[in-house]
Amino acid sequence: MSRKATIERVTKETQIKLSLEIDGTGEAKICTSVPFLDHMLDLFARHGLFNLQVDATGDIDIDFHHTVEDIGIVLGQALKEALGDKKGIRRYGQATVPMDETLASVAVDISGRPYLVYHVSLPKVKIGEFDVELVREFFQAVVNNLGANIHVNVMYGDNVHHIVEACFKAFARAVDQATQVDSRIQGVMSTKGKL
Repeated sequence: MSRKATIERVTKETQIKLSLEIDGTGEAKICTSVPFLDHMLDLFARHGLFNLQVDATGDIDIDFHHTVEDIGIVLGQALKEALGDKKGIRRYGQATVPMDETLASVAVDISGRPYLVYHVSLPKVKIGEFDVELVREFFQAVVNNLGANIHVNVMYGDNVHHIVEACFKAFARAVDQATQVDSRIQGVMSTKGKL
């Protein structure tokens, strides 16, 4: 079973092409014109062992908001398409990741019901030119388009870069776990018979 998807999104604000292979090796080719987001997507691919290619341009002369949010939309759509009918997937995944002084945890339920819980206290600052408030926008876009319940929690941390990086690494590992196929699961992991 090949669990891959390629999604293109073209609006007046952004042009994005994203290719995802769930059962990959962590290879990434990322070019979004948002360097910090490139770094986070590279981490997502590597730590989730997803093959990910993203080519994106957007109205970054205004700010990074549209580009970051739209990449989240497309990533969520690609995950959903690549999972198909979701038969045999574990559905749930959880990872806790340290990054120096920071500890972050992400729990994922690929349930078909989008809901984001985001307990990440970040000051309104920038990492380079990247507004850290866009991290929440990215995760909300993924949640809405994947149809998943995702909890992002940071227990503690001081360095903003470390906090965001730990969140992306934990997210990658939790999604990897939730998307794994388990041969013991008949149909989908739900008593309803549908996700």
